[in-house]
Amino acid sequence: MTARSDFRFFSHHQVRWAEVDMQQVVFNGHYLQWIDDAMTDYWRALAVPYAQSMALLRGEWYVRKAELLYHAPATLDDWLAIGLAMRRIGNSSLHIDVGIFRGEKLLTQAQMVYVFADPSTHTARPVPEALRQALADFEAGESVVQVRTGSWQSLGDAAAAVRKAVFVDEQGFALEEEWDGLDAQALHCVLFNCLQMPVAVGRMLVHAPGIARVGRMCVVKALRGMAYGAQVLAALEQAARTRGDRQIVLHAQLAAQSFYRRQGYQPHGEVFDEAGAPHIEMVKSLQD
Repeated sequence: MTARSDFRFFSHHQVRWAEVDMQQVVFNGHYLQWIDDAMTDYWRALAVPYAQSMALLRGEWYVRKAELLYHAPATLDDWLAIGLAMRRIGNSSLHIDVGIFRGEKLLTQAQMVYVFADPSTHTARPVPEALRQALADFEAGESVVQVRTGSWQSLGDAAAAVRKAVFVDEQGFALEEEWDGLDAQALHCVLFNCLQMPVAVGRMLVHAPGIARVGRMCVVKALRGMAYGAQVLAALEQAARTRGDRQIVLHAQLAAQSFYRRQGYQPHGEVFDEAGAPHIEMVKSLQD
């Protein structure tokens, strides 16, 4: 694979001063570091938070083989696109082709072989079928996540796990503030990955006749920036349209305001405190 068009997945990196050697080109060992970083992004693109998922599967991926072919050097401040493509899945192995590009110019090729193995004994294990299917689906351009909407009775356990991890454990909100007694009235949305792990959630209430209120939106830390929150929000918006709502309101943490702006929401009113954190009300019309 020698052309940029051969790859559908890319991770990006700008060359830093510390990566340049005395010849004013990138030291050769950094290319393997970039490939490792790109693999982390690859798992994120599959909606697989690596540490938690591997713990669930009781396995780890280990590098078995790494072959690099250098065509031209990368230099300071270059913006690089690191393309990854799954070439083959063996019984316990994953074969990845790599192309590192500056613009359309191929700088470095690599072939990587990873083996799925028991972390305690380092003995190879078969690639779990769910992960194997997700890898194949991703390379084929198919969705690797499932978005479900439903009641607290059907989705509550999954939604609660994500909300506790984000709002309580990570952001420090009190448990009694998180469980406000409104969940039984809400429509919930949960995004599941290929391992049926919940990784993004949100809920929707009736704010007023014809107006929906979205809240409790969050994505697990390892998968932010991958548009999973946008998928949850889109599903809730569609549900609001289906029931005839004309507008959605929400209370956004200030740090998340730019995310909601990108989804078409506009700020309304002044910043206010909610549960000890600054928020702002944002609104979106559902009428064309």
